[in-house]
Amino acid sequence: MAKSPLTKGAHHIGLTVPDIKQTRTFFLETLGFEEVGEVADYPAVFLSDGTTMITLWQAENPATAISFDRKNVIGLHHFALMVDSPDALDDLHAKLQTLENVEIEFPPEPLGDIATHMMCAIPGGIRTEFIAA
Repeated sequence: MAKSPLTKGAHHIGLTVPDIKQTRTFFLETLGFEEVGEVADYPAVFLSDGTTMITLWQAENPATAISFDRKNVIGLHHFALMVDSPDALDDLHAKLQTLENVEIEFPPEPLGDIATHMMCAIPGGIRTEFIAA
């Protein structure tokens, strides 16, 4: 008999960023997230798309912070967010191409036979995948 998992999905994803205002703006204005909380003296902001909550923390000293190297550092390789459809993914890709603070790693492409996806670095340099199933 198979055991039931002890967990039920992600509650939130926490990201340390070099410029919390820039990354907050990206989630609010580009992705349409809603701000659901803030701890100004930490500083941290809490954002949600209604399904996933993202917590952003300001790096204490961005000038000396070490950027993540996905091939040599243990930790978050990337995180993935779902979009409604391949057309919505194409629209998001077009929007992201216009932003100076987003670096597209690869445009929408098939993910096997199950989905379409793209990868980019959002403001702060965090690798983010967008998937349309």
